[in-house]
Amino acid sequence: VQLVESGGGLVQPGGSLKLSCVASGSIFSINNMHWHRQAPGKVREIVATITSGGTAHYAASVQGRFSIIRDDARYTSYLQMNNLMYEDTAVYSCSAIVSERDSNNRPGPYKGYWGQGTQVTVSS
Repeated sequence: VQLVESGGGLVQPGGSLKLSCVASGSIFSINNMHWHRQAPGKVREIVATITSGGTAHYAASVQGRFSIIRDDARYTSYLQMNNLMYEDTAVYSCSAIVSERDSNNRPGPYKGYWGQGTQVTVSS
């Protein structure tokens, strides 16, 4: 299973970006999907989570500005980021809890997988 993020870039304060995280491989199902970020010199923090049932949870720092959604048909999660601020600058990475299909096409145990990350820079 591989997770690949896209959508990062340079944006001015107050602007918006939409990140995508696509999972690929022999996937049976995906449980929780997460977005994280790590700013230079800081500890990585979890930004948003969406459960398999579609319930979203956010860090207080992004509540009301970020929105996480998922498209299970495409094994994809999205992070819509609005009203971006300087302090949102970071490498954003996604993770997911995934059950792979085994050789008998049955669900395997859930395991965590990570993407490589995409840079988001908020600057004027």
